[in-house]
Amino acid sequence: MSRTSRDRGAATVWAAMAATTMCVVFAAVLALGQVVVARHRAGAAADLAALAAAARAPGGQGLACREAADVAAAQGARVVRCVLSGEIVEVTAAARLGPYTPTVRARAGPPRSAYPPGRPVPPYPDPQAPPVPP
Repeated sequence: MSRTSRDRGAATVWAAMAATTMCVVFAAVLALGQVVVARHRAGAAADLAALAAAARAPGGQGLACREAADVAAAQGARVVRCVLSGEIVEVTAAARLGPYTPTVRARAGPPRSAYPPGRPVPPYPDPQAPPVPP
């Protein structure tokens, strides 16, 4: 009996299984990449929309949220929620990419001072200036 007559196609089956496994892994990596891109897109849109809304906060919630919606739309996203609380704006944006639609929340507002009102804020030290003796 020759060696070729005992070949039952085992190598073909193993090669097909390996190729199928590699295709499944490749599809999973592509799907994961699409999820990450969608999440980053939603995050960037939420951040930019919150900053734009915070800039319009003195005009009221209506103006601030319209600005947020315009900026989010320019980023390919939509505003799901927009709330103005005092000077702080909280925006939730969703960006659709393929079958995925992640939502991301961002907040923006004026910076808070570590110094109470009436207390002078010390100047930032000049890195080029010589050290001041104690």
